[in-house]
Parts: sequence; C-alpha cells; structure tokens
Amino acid sequence: MPILLALLLLQLLTTLCFSAPKPETLILPLKTQTLPQGSLPKSTNKLSFHHNVTLTISLSVGSPPQQVTMVLDTGSELSWLRCKKAPNFNFVFNPLTSKSYYPVPCSSPVCRNRTRDFPIPVSCDPKKLCHSILSYADASSIEGNLARETFNLGSSAQPGTIFGCMDSGSSSNADEDSKTTGLMGMNRGSLSFVTQMGFPKFSYCISGRDSSGVLLFGEAKFDWLKPLNYTPLVHISTPLPYFDRVAYTVQLEGIRVGGKVLLLPKSVFVPDHSGAGQTMVDSGTQFTFLLGPVYTALKKEFTQQTKPVLNLLNDPNFVFQGAMDLCFQVPTNRPSLPALPTITLMFRGAEMSVSGERLLYRVPGMVRGGNQVYCFTYGNSDLLGIQASVIGHYHQQNVWMEFDLENSRVGVAEVRCELASQKLGL
Repeated sequence: MPILLALLLLQLLTTLCFSAPKPETLILPLKTQTLPQGSLPKSTNKLSFHHNVTLTISLSVGSPPQQVTMVLDTGSELSWLRCKKAPNFNFVFNPLTSKSYYPVPCSSPVCRNRTRDFPIPVSCDPKKLCHSILSYADASSIEGNLARETFNLGSSAQPGTIFGCMDSGSSSNADEDSKTTGLMGMNRGSLSFVTQMGFPKFSYCISGRDSSGVLLFGEAKFDWLKPLNYTPLVHISTPLPYFDRVAYTVQLEGIRVGGKVLLLPKSVFVPDHSGAGQTMVDSGTQFTFLLGPVYTALKKEFTQQTKPVLNLLNDPNFVFQGAMDLCFQVPTNRPSLPALPTITLMFRGAEMSVSGERLLYRVPGMVRGGNQVYCFTYGNSDLLGIQASVIGHYHQQNVWMEFDLENSRVGVAEVRCELASQKLGL
C-alpha cells in the first residue's frame, strides 16, 4: 500500500508540475565540440564512420542539480545520460545522489505505450524496470533503464522528465563520447525532449566561424531574422520497415550544382513501398549523405565542374568516414580553396545552399606528396547501409533552422549565427 501511494503521489506531482506555466521562449547557448586532430584514425584506407564534431547543450539534472553536457540530436527520440562510471567516460550522472530520481517500472503505461516508436522494443529487467537498448548508424549502442528526473534549462525546471539512465554500451568513438554525459533526443516521438517539454516549436543556429550557437524553445521573433521559408514534413501513417515516422522527414525534389539541375527522375527522391528513401534533417549527423543514385549523379557533376581547379586523389581504397569517396589533393602552400560551384538542395517550398569551404573537408593529419587531402562533404548512404538521405549539421551552418511541430514543417533562413548569438547575449 505505501508503494502504491508513493506512485500515485509522484503521478500527481508530475501532473501539477507540467501544468504549471512555462516561459513562452527559452534561449540557451549551443556549442560545437571538435575532437583534437590526433584523436582521429590515421589509416589511409577506409575509416570507420564517426563524427568529429557534435552540437552540445549544457544543463543541470537532478536534486541537488548535477551539471551535464548532452549532444543535440533531432534524429533520436529518447534522451539519455550515462549513469555508471567507466575508465573512458569522464562525465556521468549519479542517480543515487538525486532525490528526484524515480525508475520507470515495466508495468507502467509509459513503458507499455509510449515506447512504440523505439527501433528496438523495450524489455523488463530482473528488477522489473523498463529496459531499453538504443543503436545508432555509426554502430554504437547503449542500454539502461527508463527513469523520471528533473531537468533544468536556464531558469525553467522540468520535473518528471522521462529519460534513459544508461549503464552499458559500445562506442565507435570513445574520445568524442568521453567529453559528453549523454544525448538529448529531439525528434517528434512522444518521449522526445521537446515533446515532453510541450513547446510547439524549437530552433537552432550553428555558426560557421566559431563554436557558438543558439538553441531556442518557442517562437523566434527577432527583427534581425529574415522571414523563414518552410517545407512541409512528410507523413506516412502506415508502419513501414524502413520509414522513420517520428523523424523530421522533408521532400527533396532536386539538386542544383552551380546553375545546373541534376537530371534525375522525381521517383528517386520519394520513399518506396518499404519506406526506404526518406530525407531526414538530423543535427546528430555531421555531414550529408544521399541515396546511391542521387549521390552518384551529384558526384559526377561536381567532379566535372571542378575539374579545372581541383585534382582528384585517385585512390580507390580511400573512403573517408566510410561513405565519402570523392577526395582531392590541395597543395599545402595554397592559402585558400579555389572558387567552387554552389550546391543547392531543392525542397518543396524551400532551398538550402552550400558554398565555399563547406563543400570540402580537410582530412586531419593526411598528406600525400606535399598535398593536403580534402573530401567532398556529401557521402553515399548506401555505403553506410542506411536506406535514407540525411542532411547533417555541417550543411546547416549559418542557417536558422526551425522545427515547427505544431504546423508540421521545417523553416530555414540564412543568418550569421555568431552574430545571432551576440544579439541574444549568449
């Protein structure tokens, strides 16, 4: 009887806390975190797929509060924190010292009904707690139990927030993971962080010049922000094996290189009968990956247009990050990259253009005969084994990205994000 009473009291307190008024907007600093060059593999062959830059947000969790750093990921649902110390992890959350931590039993409605969009079904551990295993495209995985805890963002407290308290897993990049405490899931799922907070929309802006950025929950009303162009989210209500129903899926309709539109049938951009082929906007992925036929056409056209100014690497055995096989040699004494054709992703109602240095990425520590190696920042999804196109955060730099859950759309507008951070006092 006392246990049942405690659970009922917790449910009542959570309801009261979530019904309390929250601020109309909440603005937080967003940081880009880069790995030191020496921590990347130096193999000249196929490199394992990983990201050496992540977007991170700092906040406090628990009572008394513990400082944590979380990776912002619009491609994931469940937020999680590492809860068990390990030699290679410097930052963990300790639930034993928090008075507001409550594990979620596997008999609860949360465990039974609100985890249906998880890629791997939850299970019941020996203590009858709700157990979850999460896996990612870079072959990393993590597992642990669902729990409720108080998350503090600025002056706004969110009691009873559901998250994963993880105690084991495997990492594809321990150096990167050791710098953060966990991940903030921001997709459209019922247990994502933004859904639990109850904000109708959120935005972020990543600087292309420094590590500054902005994360905003709520309406973005600033006189210095240009009007946004919106593209609707794609919805498929029928469960399909390869379609992520809670991702931010947009309809890619074409790609322009310089002034030339790639000659591709519209069908290559539309999900097929199995759901394969969707285009997702993902802050948790660094670069952009396109389905095989689309990538091949883009690679061919970019190579053709840059032939007079760029020298191909011509090493068929080198594939950067497992999916980026178009690389070039640039003399080490060259002060800057040559003029390159702008690449524009054309969506229904909006466009995203990438130009200049964001089209090529210098491979850290790799030199060939007095030349640095630069790789095209678009890769082949087929080489990663994923059945979708993914627009990564490297190509979202200096773009105000709005995710409007209420109106089911994504908005974009070009902006100098480091100036936006300054104007907002971050």
